[in-house]
Amino acid sequence: MHTVFRIGEVRKIDKKSPLYEVDLKLTSDDDQQLRQLTNRIREESSGGTGWYRLGPLLLKIGQFNKAEELYMALLEQASNDSDKAYIYHMLGMMKNDKGQYTEAASFYEMSLKIKRKTLPEDHPSLGPTYNNIGQVYNNMGDYSKALEFYEKSHKIYEKALPPNHPNLATSYTCIGQVYNNMGDYSKALDFYEKSLKIYEKALPPNHPSLATSYNNIGQVYNNMGDYSKALEFYEKSHKIYEKALPSNHPDLATSYNNIGQVYNYMGDYSRALEFYEKNLEIRKKALPPNHPHLATSYNNIGQVYHHMGDYSKALEYSKKNLEITKQVLPENHPDLAFPYNWFGKIYRSMKDYPKALENFEKCLTIWKKGLPENHPYLALTYSNIGDVHRLMGSYEKALAFHQKALNIQENVQCSPLQVATTYINLGETYREMKDYSKALTYFEKGLEIREKKLSKNHPDLAVVYHNMAKLYLATRKYSMAMNNIQQAVEIAQEKLPSTHPHLLEYKETFEKIRKKM
Repeated sequence: MHTVFRIGEVRKIDKKSPLYEVDLKLTSDDDQQLRQLTNRIREESSGGTGWYRLGPLLLKIGQFNKAEELYMALLEQASNDSDKAYIYHMLGMMKNDKGQYTEAASFYEMSLKIKRKTLPEDHPSLGPTYNNIGQVYNNMGDYSKALEFYEKSHKIYEKALPPNHPNLATSYTCIGQVYNNMGDYSKALDFYEKSLKIYEKALPPNHPSLATSYNNIGQVYNNMGDYSKALEFYEKSHKIYEKALPSNHPDLATSYNNIGQVYNYMGDYSRALEFYEKNLEIRKKALPPNHPHLATSYNNIGQVYHHMGDYSKALEYSKKNLEITKQVLPENHPDLAFPYNWFGKIYRSMKDYPKALENFEKCLTIWKKGLPENHPYLALTYSNIGDVHRLMGSYEKALAFHQKALNIQENVQCSPLQVATTYINLGETYREMKDYSKALTYFEKGLEIREKKLSKNHPDLAVVYHNMAKLYLATRKYSMAMNNIQQAVEIAQEKLPSTHPHLLEYKETFEKIRKKM
């Protein structure tokens, strides 16, 4: 009892048995890492007495339902405004963690209303309340309101706290998160790095908040298309989470999700699916069945199946995503657009172009209402709509939408790979219009970016090689056509399932070229 061990080697007893042998070493009283960790835990769990100390601990370990029961019981017993304000604040935190954002905002505002009876607007104790209201608005997709409350909170923290205080770091993180969601990645990175500098000085090296900081920086690099950097930061984060959190904690699930996302973008779909399924397994156990994070898990698994050419499974998971998302988010929330975006992609791959167009247009309508007019997501949707118009033979419409996409992508910071996709879509439009010189120019622009940013065997490179092979076939440059189609087939055979529609299409083009030589 009341002893702490270090875990040494872990060995399976034998191949048939599910039992493991673990070497444990008793820590000494003067172990510096243990002392640093216990001091930090003592500091984080201080304040209040009895049941009031238990609530934050329950939230920290993801026991949201137990925390709700506790705080509702404490609310019934509360006899003064100070206690009620605190309990409403904690109920807001719990509802936010459960994904029930409207209820979270309501509890936070009840807490703020009580506090404002006796306190000025810039009182230090209002900082956490402003911060948490900002978080709810961020989760609800109202980024201007989120920024307003986060900045109120930040001004208080800057006056009241020393420059290396962890709460100031949290404030930088929150503002960075809003800029990330708004697509302003350079500002997001700036705020996240300020936060990380403080955490690295103020926290022990295996603290979960440090992991969150690495995770956030990884997310920005992921959005910018720098996948090797993203993976580096995600893996730093994951190592800490594995040591510091229970195996079914939602933050560990998020970590699996993020690593899966990078592998997905890198074209390693089997690895991506492996991490996404670990994520889903935890979230199913730890979260209520209509939690937004569960919707994200279904969406991501659907994405991988789409990339692997299994469109029926992709559609199945995307529908699960939409079902939850519609229940928990307001109808103009930017995240509601994601399921429609994926329906559009899936129906396009299934060659149901009217349905694809309908879904991309739904996606565009939502993002136009909820995002700045130059947000990278709008550019992606314009390009997707343009591509469907191409497939339906409306080339002038296709060119107009692709140009709208480029007007955003060439003037704001976004992932170079997104620009590459627009160039390649333009190339395909000009190829079908038989303007082969313009088509080749855009294919080469897109290919140059993808070759710099992606691994040599990424399936997205095969798409460009195939497009160029079709162009060279049309212009009777058969040896160049053969060179490109061979590259496309080699990549697809290595990275895609044998029944994938892209591989079958590449083989068909190969045969056409072979017959001409």
